[in-house]
Amino acid sequence: MRKTLRAAGALLLLAPWLALAAPAAKPPAAPDPLDSARWEDMRRQLFADAPVAFDARIKVSAPSMAENPLNVPITVDATALARDLPGSVREILVFADFNPIVQILRFYPGQATPFLGFRVKLQQSTPLRAAVRGDDGVWRVGGAWVNTTGGGCTAPSVGSASPEWQRRLGEVSGRLFARATDGGQGQERVRLRIVHPMDTGLVGGIPAFFIQELVLRDGQGRDLMRIEPNEPVSENPVFTVDLAGNDTRRIQVSGRDNNGNLIQAWLE
Repeated sequence: MRKTLRAAGALLLLAPWLALAAPAAKPPAAPDPLDSARWEDMRRQLFADAPVAFDARIKVSAPSMAENPLNVPITVDATALARDLPGSVREILVFADFNPIVQILRFYPGQATPFLGFRVKLQQSTPLRAAVRGDDGVWRVGGAWVNTTGGGCTAPSVGSASPEWQRRLGEVSGRLFARATDGGQGQERVRLRIVHPMDTGLVGGIPAFFIQELVLRDGQGRDLMRIEPNEPVSENPVFTVDLAGNDTRRIQVSGRDNNGNLIQAWLE
């Protein structure tokens, strides 16, 4: 009887220490605002064990009903987040939950404003999301649902059927627009168009053929921003970015595609 009482007393003394040694319970993940059946798959696949939080300051603008799944316009705007939390925008990953090729592009704003406009191909109705990584390693996510008739990723590009696309491959056209921000300071808006079929590789007999990197530099050769597109970016992609506080009298555009073809141009 005495041994039993001594054992019970020892367990009582150890109980507080055992409680302290036990790992803290992981807080439950926040529910997906877009209620996607694939969100947990996306979180594990793209972010692994990195912290993820939904943030309304990341604006993803896209049509709620996209009539042309080959050219769905989208803008990603993380300027409010960058203003509230300096150092919170180093990389932006854009992805679509239900696309056969999930990752659409990565955008490294660098010296540019964390704003990007472009067009995408969608295979079916899906959430379009932008995940923003900062210096703290947290991925903050915003998004929007887009409904579409689908088939954008498995339709052949128009350019690949044209006899001129090889001659014009990598041709760059663009413009600079002066614009005022909400704070009254001027910015340069850059709009670029690059001739390229951006084939997804999901059409029989047509391999994947797409731009992999696009860099803007100022007249002194200093990097301003970088975009790493993937196959779901639309054919003959058009990118819109905002530059502020930089020498934008001359802008160098350079890049390459997955076949090693180079893109070189100057905007003045």
